[in-house]
Amino acid sequence: MLETSVRLLRLLSLLQVRRSWSGADLADQLGVTTRTVRNDIERLRILGYQVRSSTGTTGGYRLTAGSALPPLLLDEDEAVAVAVSLAAAAAGTVAGIEEPAVRALSKLEQTLPSRLRHRVDTLRSATVSAAGGGPTVDAEILTTIAAASHHHEQLRFDYLSHDGEATTRRVEPHRLVYTGRRWYLMAWDTEREDWRTFRADRIRLRPPNGPRFTPRQPPVDAATHVLRSVGSLAWQRQARVRLYAPVETIAERIPSTAGLLTAIDEHTCLLETGGDSFHDLAAFLGTLDVAFTVLDPPEFRDLLGRLADRYRTAATLP
Repeated sequence: MLETSVRLLRLLSLLQVRRSWSGADLADQLGVTTRTVRNDIERLRILGYQVRSSTGTTGGYRLTAGSALPPLLLDEDEAVAVAVSLAAAAAGTVAGIEEPAVRALSKLEQTLPSRLRHRVDTLRSATVSAAGGGPTVDAEILTTIAAASHHHEQLRFDYLSHDGEATTRRVEPHRLVYTGRRWYLMAWDTEREDWRTFRADRIRLRPPNGPRFTPRQPPVDAATHVLRSVGSLAWQRQARVRLYAPVETIAERIPSTAGLLTAIDEHTCLLETGGDSFHDLAAFLGTLDVAFTVLDPPEFRDLLGRLADRYRTAATLP
C-alpha cells in the first residue's frame, strides 16, 4: 500500500510538470506497466483529480481543472514562495483576503519540513515592507472586474471621483493595475468614448455585467496609462521635466505613483508628473537633489525663475 501511495505521488508530480504524457512514457518513468499506469490514473480520479485520456498517435493523459480543489504538490522553492506570498497577503490591501490567507498559511506550515520552515521564517524575519498603506479593496470586486476583463463583458458601476463627484459609469474593462499602494482599473468609458483610469476602492459594482464586447487596442500598455493618469493627469497642474540622472537612480527616489518615468539616454530621463500647485511641484523636484530642466509648461518655468531670484536674494548677506 505504501509503495502504491508513493507511486501515486510520483505520478501526480509528473502530470503537473508536463501538459500531456503517453501511457508508455509514464510507465517508463515509474518503472511499471501501462496497465498499472491506467489503474493509478483511476485512483487519482477517485481522489478528485481530473485526468483526461485520449487515444491515437497524439493521445495520452492530461491533468485538467476540476469542480473541486484537490491536494497540490509543490516543490521546495514553490512551497517557500507560496508561504511568503500568503504572509504578505495576510497584511495586504485586498479586504477579506487576510483571514483566508492566514488559514492557508497555517495549513501549509504544518506540512513544511523543518528545513523549509526555517527558510520561510528566516526570509520573513529578515525583510520588512516599506510600502505605504493604501485603501483596502473588497476581493470580490477585484475578482469580478478581472473576470469581466477576461470574458470581455461590460461593467456598470457607481464611482466616486477624486473631487467627490458621484457618477454611474459603463465601461469595457481592460486591465487591473496594482501600484504598490492602490488598485486601479484601466477601461474604455463607453459614454465618454475614451480610456479612463478608476481607483478600485471607489468602485461600487452594479450587477449583472453588461453585454460582451470586442476588445480594443489601447494606445499604451495598462501600467503606463495608469501611472501617467495618477502621477500627472489627475493633478491640477502637470509638468514634463528632464532630470539629469539615470532613470534607475530616480526610480529609487520616487514612488511609482509620482509620475511616469522614461529613460532618455543613459544619463538623463523624463518625468511626467503633477501636483496641486506649481509651488508643490517645485518643492518636490528640489527633494530629488539632481539638476533638472522644465520642458513645459512655460508658467512653471516662470515660477522657478522668480523663486530662483528670491532664493538668491535670501542667500546674499546684507
